[in-house]
Amino acid sequence: MTRLPIFFLTTATIFAVLGMLWGIQMSASHDHTLSPAHGHLNLIGFVALAVFGFYYALTPEAARSGLAKLHYGLSVATVLVLVPGIVLAITERGETLAQIGSLLAVLTMVLFVFILLRHGFGTTDADNRRPVAGNPNPAE
Repeated sequence: MTRLPIFFLTTATIFAVLGMLWGIQMSASHDHTLSPAHGHLNLIGFVALAVFGFYYALTPEAARSGLAKLHYGLSVATVLVLVPGIVLAITERGETLAQIGSLLAVLTMVLFVFILLRHGFGTTDADNRRPVAGNPNPAE
């Protein structure tokens, strides 16, 4: 089994912890100016990466593909560009990074759609009839 689901889920969890700590800091300071960036960190950084990780855990054939590794890199790059970009935009120091991050987010999701359509969902192979090794019952 590939370690890709672990990479996605570990990274998602790290982003969640960072998002929680940031939320605590905003609450303690009573300054919620950057809450849109905080929200994107939680939504894309935690939720999206966790969804991707669970998909790859449930669809190991997709996780073994080169596109899945590209998907991981693009997903992490999206968060690392978009969240600081939103901070810069909110603080009126430029919107370019946020725009680039937004494009990366769209590319990440389009790639995920392509991977879903190519590999389907679950532990069966691409034709959805033969079980993948280790799963004798394709109905599971």
